[in-house]
Amino acid sequence: MQGILFVLSGPSGTGKGTVCKEVLNREDDLTLSVSATTREKRVGEVDGETYHYVTKDAFEAMIDKGEMLEYAQYNGNYYGTPKASIEELLNSGRDVLLEIEPQGALQVKKLFPEAVLVFLVPPSMAELKNRLITRGRESEAEIAERIANAKWELEQADKYTVLIENDDFEECVTEVLAYFYTKRKERAKIISLINEKV
Repeated sequence: MQGILFVLSGPSGTGKGTVCKEVLNREDDLTLSVSATTREKRVGEVDGETYHYVTKDAFEAMIDKGEMLEYAQYNGNYYGTPKASIEELLNSGRDVLLEIEPQGALQVKKLFPEAVLVFLVPPSMAELKNRLITRGRESEAEIAERIANAKWELEQADKYTVLIENDDFEECVTEVLAYFYTKRKERAKIISLINEKV
């Protein structure tokens, strides 16, 4: 049976990356999909682990050839998920975790309707803005753009499988893992029924 495609998504600043990292630390049987991007590599990031860093021309060629599962543009840079690696992992029975922006998550849902979409919700817009400022990675203009994007992204929340608030970090990670376990238990039950001798 195919693996489960889990998508962890939400507005920038909701803590997707931090939650994703902790989920992977606690869950060995989950493979993280590494996205591709055209943005510059930041200090401490590793090509092939944090992202696959590619040129704009290379990324657009992948789009033209239909090789992207999903992609989006933020602050002038492309971000996206190469399709082949995801399909290979799922077909081998591996469960895969995608950490992507809502625009990309909705594209994934069209191609993989069975994907489990988890939407991280901030406790408030004020807290979301504070987190963006505190991490110190974006300019004031970029923060304003991300806040504007967040309002549209929150309007898409009802298209997700489940919403989880990231107010208390430990509680949030526990909820995400519990939901993943529930979906895996459901799959195990189906496999058991298929294999049952009557």
